[in-house]
Amino acid sequence: MLKIDMFSTADKVKGQGVGSAYVELIAMLKKHFPNDFDIEINKFNRSDISHYHTINPSFYLSTFSKKRGRKIGYVHFLPETLEGSLKIPTPFRQIFYKYVVAFYKRMDHIVVVNPMFIPKLEKYGIDKQKITYIPNFVSKKEFYPISKPQKKQLRDQYGYDENRFTVLGTGQVQTRKGVIDFGKLAKQNPDIQFIWAGGFSFGKMTDGYSELKKLVDNPPQNLSFPGIVDRKELVNYYNMADLFLLPSYNELFPMSVLEAFSCGIPVMLRNLSLYKKIIDGYYISANNEVEMDKKLKVLLNDPNLLKQYAEKSLKASDYYSEDHLAKIWHDFYFDQAKKG
Repeated sequence: MLKIDMFSTADKVKGQGVGSAYVELIAMLKKHFPNDFDIEINKFNRSDISHYHTINPSFYLSTFSKKRGRKIGYVHFLPETLEGSLKIPTPFRQIFYKYVVAFYKRMDHIVVVNPMFIPKLEKYGIDKQKITYIPNFVSKKEFYPISKPQKKQLRDQYGYDENRFTVLGTGQVQTRKGVIDFGKLAKQNPDIQFIWAGGFSFGKMTDGYSELKKLVDNPPQNLSFPGIVDRKELVNYYNMADLFLLPSYNELFPMSVLEAFSCGIPVMLRNLSLYKKIIDGYYISANNEVEMDKKLKVLLNDPNLLKQYAEKSLKASDYYSEDHLAKIWHDFYFDQAKKG
Protein backbone atom coordinates (compact mmCIF):
# COMPACT_ATOMS: atom_id res chain seq x y z
CA MET A 1 0.00 0.00 0.00
CA LEU A 2 1.37 3.39 -1.02
CA LYS A 3 1.39 6.11 1.61
CA ILE A 4 0.40 9.44 0.07
CA ASP A 5 0.37 12.78 1.88
CA MET A 6 -1.87 15.34 0.19
CA PHE A 7 -1.02 18.98 0.88
CA SER A 8 -3.77 21.46 0.10
CA THR A 9 -5.79 24.40 1.36
CA ALA A 10 -7.75 24.63 -1.91
CA ASP A 11 -11.05 23.69 -0.28
CA LYS A 12 -10.85 26.59 2.19
CA VAL A 13 -11.82 29.12 -0.50
CA LYS A 14 -15.28 28.35 -1.85
CA GLY A 15 -16.20 28.69 -5.50
CA GLN A 16 -12.83 28.02 -7.13
CA GLY A 17 -12.07 25.22 -9.58
CA VAL A 18 -8.80 24.21 -7.90
CA GLY A 19 -10.75 23.21 -4.81
CA SER A 20 -13.27 21.26 -6.87
CA ALA A 21 -10.53 19.34 -8.68
CA TYR A 22 -8.84 18.52 -5.36
CA VAL A 23 -12.07 17.27 -3.76
CA GLU A 24 -12.88 15.14 -6.81
CA LEU A 25 -9.42 13.50 -6.81
CA ILE A 26 -9.47 12.61 -3.10
CA ALA A 27 -12.98 11.14 -3.35
CA MET A 28 -12.04 9.11 -6.44
CA LEU A 29 -8.87 7.63 -4.90
CA LYS A 30 -10.65 6.64 -1.69
CA LYS A 31 -13.53 5.10 -3.60
CA HIS A 32 -11.59 3.14 -6.23
CA PHE A 33 -8.39 2.23 -4.38
CA PRO A 34 -9.03 1.85 -0.62
CA ASN A 35 -6.52 -1.02 -0.44
CA ASP A 36 -3.84 0.55 -2.65
CA PHE A 37 -3.43 4.02 -1.15
CA ASP A 38 -3.15 5.20 2.44
CA ILE A 39 -4.03 8.89 2.14
CA GLU A 40 -3.43 11.59 4.75
CA ILE A 41 -4.17 15.31 4.45
CA ASN A 42 -1.64 17.96 5.57
CA LYS A 43 -0.02 15.63 8.15
CA PHE A 44 3.73 15.96 7.36
CA ASN A 45 4.29 12.29 8.26
CA ARG A 46 6.73 10.06 6.40
CA SER A 47 5.28 9.13 3.00
CA ASP A 48 6.08 7.47 -0.30
CA ILE A 49 4.56 10.37 -2.21
CA SER A 50 3.81 13.96 -1.25
CA HIS A 51 1.29 15.55 -3.59
CA TYR A 52 1.16 19.35 -3.38
CA HIS A 53 -2.10 20.88 -4.60
CA THR A 54 -1.47 24.44 -3.39
CA ILE A 55 1.71 26.47 -2.95
CA ASN A 56 1.56 27.52 0.70
CA PRO A 57 4.91 28.67 2.18
CA SER A 58 4.66 25.97 4.89
CA PHE A 59 4.33 23.36 2.14
CA TYR A 60 7.37 24.78 0.37
CA LEU A 61 9.46 24.46 3.53
CA SER A 62 8.29 20.86 3.98
CA THR A 63 9.86 19.91 0.63
CA PHE A 64 13.28 20.04 2.29
CA SER A 65 12.35 17.18 4.65
CA LYS A 66 13.56 13.67 3.79
CA LYS A 67 10.17 12.34 4.97
CA ARG A 68 8.42 13.66 1.90
CA GLY A 69 9.29 10.82 -0.50
CA ARG A 70 8.56 11.60 -4.15
CA LYS A 71 7.35 15.21 -4.43
CA ILE A 72 4.53 15.78 -6.94
CA GLY A 73 3.39 19.29 -7.83
CA TYR A 74 -0.11 19.89 -9.19
CA VAL A 75 0.02 22.90 -11.52
CA HIS A 76 -3.36 24.61 -11.87
CA PHE A 77 -1.92 28.01 -12.77
CA LEU A 78 1.19 29.85 -13.95
CA PRO A 79 2.22 33.42 -13.10
CA GLU A 80 0.84 34.74 -16.40
CA THR A 81 -2.53 33.01 -15.91
CA LEU A 82 -3.13 34.99 -12.71
CA GLU A 83 -3.52 38.15 -14.81
CA GLY A 84 -7.22 39.00 -14.96
CA SER A 85 -7.93 36.94 -11.83
CA LEU A 86 -6.14 38.59 -8.90
CA LYS A 87 -5.04 42.18 -8.40
CA ILE A 88 -1.60 41.87 -6.80
CA PRO A 89 0.19 45.12 -5.82
CA THR A 90 3.10 45.85 -8.20
CA PRO A 91 5.92 45.66 -5.60
CA PHE A 92 4.87 42.13 -4.62
CA ARG A 93 3.82 40.75 -8.02
CA GLN A 94 7.26 39.80 -9.33
CA ILE A 95 8.29 38.38 -5.96
CA PHE A 96 5.18 36.20 -5.86
CA TYR A 97 5.63 35.07 -9.47
CA LYS A 98 9.23 34.04 -8.74
CA TYR A 99 8.01 32.11 -5.70
CA VAL A 100 5.45 30.22 -7.81
CA VAL A 101 8.16 29.08 -10.23
CA ALA A 102 10.54 28.22 -7.37
CA PHE A 103 7.84 26.04 -5.80
CA TYR A 104 7.33 24.10 -9.03
CA LYS A 105 11.08 23.63 -9.41
CA ARG A 106 11.24 22.02 -5.96
CA MET A 107 9.09 19.16 -7.26
CA ASP A 108 10.42 15.82 -8.48
CA HIS A 109 7.57 15.68 -10.99
CA ILE A 110 4.82 18.01 -12.20
CA VAL A 111 1.23 17.22 -13.15
CA VAL A 112 -0.51 19.78 -15.37
CA VAL A 113 -4.26 19.99 -15.96
CA ASN A 114 -3.65 22.04 -19.09
CA PRO A 115 -1.42 20.56 -21.84
CA MET A 116 -0.55 24.08 -23.03
CA PHE A 117 1.31 24.62 -19.74
CA ILE A 118 4.04 22.17 -20.76
CA PRO A 119 6.03 24.43 -23.15
CA LYS A 120 5.55 27.35 -20.76
CA LEU A 121 6.99 25.35 -17.87
CA GLU A 122 9.92 24.38 -20.10
CA LYS A 123 10.65 28.09 -20.57
CA TYR A 124 10.84 28.39 -16.79
CA GLY A 125 13.57 25.73 -16.83
CA ILE A 126 11.55 22.61 -15.95
CA ASP A 127 12.47 19.48 -17.94
CA LYS A 128 9.63 18.25 -20.16
CA GLN A 129 10.39 14.67 -19.04
CA LYS A 130 9.35 15.70 -15.52
CA ILE A 131 5.88 16.88 -16.64
CA THR A 132 2.74 14.76 -17.08
CA TYR A 133 -0.63 15.93 -18.38
CA ILE A 134 -3.63 14.47 -16.55
CA PRO A 135 -6.94 16.26 -17.18
CA ASN A 136 -9.51 17.17 -14.58
CA PHE A 137 -12.62 15.04 -14.22
CA VAL A 138 -15.98 15.04 -12.47
CA SER A 139 -18.05 12.32 -10.88
CA LYS A 140 -21.22 11.31 -12.69
CA LYS A 141 -22.75 10.62 -9.30
CA GLU A 142 -22.32 14.28 -8.38
CA PHE A 143 -23.21 15.79 -11.79
CA TYR A 144 -25.91 14.06 -13.81
CA PRO A 145 -28.82 14.89 -16.15
CA ILE A 146 -32.46 14.97 -15.02
CA SER A 147 -35.84 14.78 -16.78
CA LYS A 148 -37.79 17.78 -18.14
CA PRO A 149 -40.46 17.55 -15.40
CA GLN A 150 -37.69 17.56 -12.78
CA LYS A 151 -36.10 20.58 -14.50
CA LYS A 152 -39.37 22.51 -14.25
CA GLN A 153 -39.73 21.52 -10.63
CA LEU A 154 -36.25 22.84 -9.85
CA ARG A 155 -36.95 26.16 -11.56
CA ASP A 156 -40.10 26.56 -9.52
CA GLN A 157 -38.18 25.68 -6.35
CA TYR A 158 -35.51 28.32 -7.04
CA GLY A 159 -37.93 30.96 -8.25
CA TYR A 160 -37.12 30.92 -11.98
CA ASP A 161 -39.62 30.91 -14.86
CA GLU A 162 -40.41 27.29 -15.77
CA ASN A 163 -40.88 27.99 -19.49
CA ARG A 164 -38.28 30.66 -20.16
CA PHE A 165 -35.06 29.79 -22.04
CA THR A 166 -32.31 29.80 -19.42
CA VAL A 167 -28.58 30.42 -19.82
CA LEU A 168 -26.16 29.55 -17.01
CA GLY A 169 -22.61 30.64 -16.30
CA THR A 170 -20.62 29.47 -13.28
CA GLY A 171 -17.32 30.30 -11.61
CA GLN A 172 -15.69 33.15 -9.77
CA VAL A 173 -16.87 36.63 -10.71
CA GLN A 174 -13.70 37.79 -12.45
CA THR A 175 -12.70 39.88 -15.46
CA ARG A 176 -10.96 36.81 -16.90
CA LYS A 177 -14.21 34.84 -16.81
CA GLY A 178 -15.95 37.28 -19.16
CA VAL A 179 -18.67 38.15 -16.66
CA ILE A 180 -19.05 41.65 -18.15
CA ASP A 181 -19.82 40.09 -21.55
CA PHE A 182 -22.31 37.77 -19.83
CA GLY A 183 -24.04 40.89 -18.51
CA LYS A 184 -24.08 42.46 -21.99
CA LEU A 185 -25.70 39.34 -23.43
CA ALA A 186 -28.40 39.52 -20.77
CA LYS A 187 -29.16 43.15 -21.70
CA GLN A 188 -29.35 42.25 -25.39
CA ASN A 189 -31.70 39.31 -24.76
CA PRO A 190 -34.37 40.43 -22.27
CA ASP A 191 -36.60 37.44 -23.08
CA ILE A 192 -33.93 34.99 -21.92
CA GLN A 193 -33.25 34.11 -18.28
CA PHE A 194 -29.54 34.45 -17.31
CA ILE A 195 -27.94 33.06 -14.12
CA TRP A 196 -24.33 33.38 -12.97
CA ALA A 197 -23.60 31.03 -10.07
CA GLY A 198 -20.44 32.24 -8.37
CA GLY A 199 -19.06 35.16 -6.42
CA PHE A 200 -15.97 37.04 -5.30
CA SER A 201 -13.96 34.20 -3.75
CA PHE A 202 -11.02 36.56 -3.17
CA GLY A 203 -13.03 39.69 -2.37
CA LYS A 204 -11.53 43.04 -3.36
CA MET A 205 -8.34 41.34 -4.54
CA THR A 206 -10.34 40.23 -7.60
CA ASP A 207 -9.13 41.95 -10.76
CA GLY A 208 -11.74 44.45 -12.01
CA TYR A 209 -13.61 44.27 -8.70
CA SER A 210 -15.23 47.74 -8.87
CA GLU A 211 -16.79 47.27 -12.33
CA LEU A 212 -17.88 43.71 -11.57
CA LYS A 213 -19.41 44.71 -8.22
CA LYS A 214 -21.57 47.32 -9.99
CA LEU A 215 -22.93 44.63 -12.31
CA VAL A 216 -23.56 42.18 -9.48
CA ASP A 217 -25.34 44.82 -7.35
CA ASN A 218 -27.39 46.25 -10.25
CA PRO A 219 -27.87 43.53 -12.89
CA PRO A 220 -30.45 43.61 -15.71
CA GLN A 221 -33.83 42.27 -14.55
CA ASN A 222 -33.28 39.00 -16.43
CA LEU A 223 -29.86 38.32 -14.85
CA SER A 224 -29.44 36.91 -11.36
CA PHE A 225 -26.34 36.38 -9.23
CA PRO A 226 -27.18 33.81 -6.52
CA GLY A 227 -23.58 34.09 -5.23
CA ILE A 228 -21.21 31.26 -4.38
CA VAL A 229 -23.20 28.04 -4.59
CA ASP A 230 -22.21 24.99 -2.55
CA ARG A 231 -20.71 22.32 -4.82
CA LYS A 232 -23.36 19.77 -3.82
CA GLU A 233 -26.07 22.19 -4.96
CA LEU A 234 -24.43 23.19 -8.26
CA VAL A 235 -25.93 20.18 -10.07
CA ASN A 236 -29.36 21.81 -9.63
CA TYR A 237 -28.23 25.01 -11.36
CA TYR A 238 -26.78 23.10 -14.33
CA ASN A 239 -29.97 21.12 -14.67
CA MET A 240 -32.14 24.25 -14.63
CA ALA A 241 -30.28 25.55 -17.70
CA ASP A 242 -30.98 25.10 -21.41
CA LEU A 243 -27.46 26.27 -22.24
CA PHE A 244 -24.18 26.63 -20.37
CA LEU A 245 -22.24 29.70 -21.51
CA LEU A 246 -18.72 30.52 -20.32
CA PRO A 247 -17.32 33.62 -22.07
CA SER A 248 -13.84 33.37 -20.46
CA TYR A 249 -10.91 35.11 -22.10
CA ASN A 250 -8.40 32.78 -20.51
CA GLU A 251 -8.88 29.36 -18.92
CA LEU A 252 -6.78 26.74 -17.19
CA PHE A 253 -9.01 23.65 -17.43
CA PRO A 254 -12.49 24.71 -16.33
CA MET A 255 -14.21 22.23 -14.02
CA SER A 256 -17.45 24.05 -14.82
CA VAL A 257 -17.37 22.88 -18.47
CA LEU A 258 -16.84 19.28 -17.36
CA GLU A 259 -19.70 19.62 -14.87
CA ALA A 260 -22.00 20.96 -17.61
CA PHE A 261 -20.96 18.12 -19.93
CA SER A 262 -21.75 15.57 -17.23
CA CYS A 263 -25.24 17.06 -16.79
CA GLY A 264 -25.88 16.80 -20.55
CA ILE A 265 -26.22 20.57 -21.02
CA PRO A 266 -25.24 22.14 -24.40
CA VAL A 267 -22.10 24.25 -23.98
CA MET A 268 -21.05 27.54 -25.64
CA LEU A 269 -17.50 28.83 -25.15
CA ARG A 270 -15.25 31.56 -26.40
CA ASN A 271 -12.94 30.32 -29.16
CA LEU A 272 -9.77 29.62 -27.12
CA SER A 273 -6.81 27.54 -28.29
CA LEU A 274 -7.01 25.42 -25.12
CA TYR A 275 -10.53 24.25 -25.96
CA LYS A 276 -9.49 23.27 -29.48
CA LYS A 277 -6.80 21.07 -27.99
CA ILE A 278 -8.88 19.27 -25.37
CA ILE A 279 -12.61 19.37 -26.28
CA ASP A 280 -12.81 20.35 -29.96
CA GLY A 281 -16.13 19.37 -31.57
CA TYR A 282 -18.09 19.05 -28.34
CA TYR A 283 -19.15 22.68 -27.86
CA ILE A 284 -20.52 25.73 -29.68
CA SER A 285 -17.65 28.09 -30.42
CA ALA A 286 -17.81 31.90 -30.69
CA ASN A 287 -14.99 34.40 -31.19
CA ASN A 288 -16.55 37.24 -29.22
CA GLU A 289 -19.65 38.53 -27.48
CA VAL A 290 -21.25 39.57 -30.82
CA GLU A 291 -20.96 36.02 -32.18
CA MET A 292 -22.24 34.61 -28.89
CA ASP A 293 -25.33 36.80 -29.23
CA LYS A 294 -25.97 35.63 -32.81
CA LYS A 295 -25.50 31.95 -31.98
CA LEU A 296 -27.62 32.28 -28.85
CA LYS A 297 -30.51 33.58 -30.97
CA VAL A 298 -30.09 30.66 -33.38
CA LEU A 299 -30.16 28.12 -30.55
CA LEU A 300 -33.22 29.78 -29.05
CA ASN A 301 -35.18 28.85 -32.18
CA ASP A 302 -33.56 25.51 -32.99
CA PRO A 303 -34.37 22.80 -30.40
CA ASN A 304 -32.85 20.12 -32.65
CA LEU A 305 -29.47 21.87 -32.61
CA LEU A 306 -29.67 22.17 -28.84
CA LYS A 307 -30.40 18.44 -28.62
CA GLN A 308 -27.37 17.64 -30.81
CA TYR A 309 -25.05 19.56 -28.51
CA ALA A 310 -26.64 18.03 -25.41
CA GLU A 311 -25.69 14.62 -26.86
CA LYS A 312 -22.17 15.88 -27.61
CA SER A 313 -21.85 17.01 -23.99
CA LEU A 314 -22.70 13.54 -22.68
CA LYS A 315 -20.22 11.98 -25.10
CA ALA A 316 -17.46 14.33 -23.92
CA SER A 317 -18.29 13.54 -20.29
CA ASP A 318 -17.48 9.87 -20.85
CA TYR A 319 -13.84 10.70 -21.60
CA TYR A 320 -13.50 13.09 -18.66
CA SER A 321 -15.30 10.78 -16.25
CA GLU A 322 -14.07 9.51 -12.91
CA ASP A 323 -13.86 5.89 -14.08
CA HIS A 324 -11.66 6.75 -17.07
CA LEU A 325 -9.23 8.88 -15.06
CA ALA A 326 -9.02 6.52 -12.07
CA LYS A 327 -6.68 4.06 -13.78
CA ILE A 328 -4.50 6.90 -15.11
CA TRP A 329 -3.95 8.26 -11.58
CA HIS A 330 -3.40 4.77 -10.15
CA ASP A 331 -0.66 3.96 -12.67
CA PHE A 332 0.89 7.42 -12.30
CA TYR A 333 1.30 7.18 -8.51
CA PHE A 334 2.82 3.67 -8.61
CA ASP A 335 5.18 4.67 -11.42
CA GLN A 336 6.34 7.72 -9.45
CA ALA A 337 6.79 5.67 -6.27
CA LYS A 338 9.23 3.41 -8.13
CA LYS A 339 11.35 6.47 -8.96
CA GLY A 340 11.29 7.80 -5.40
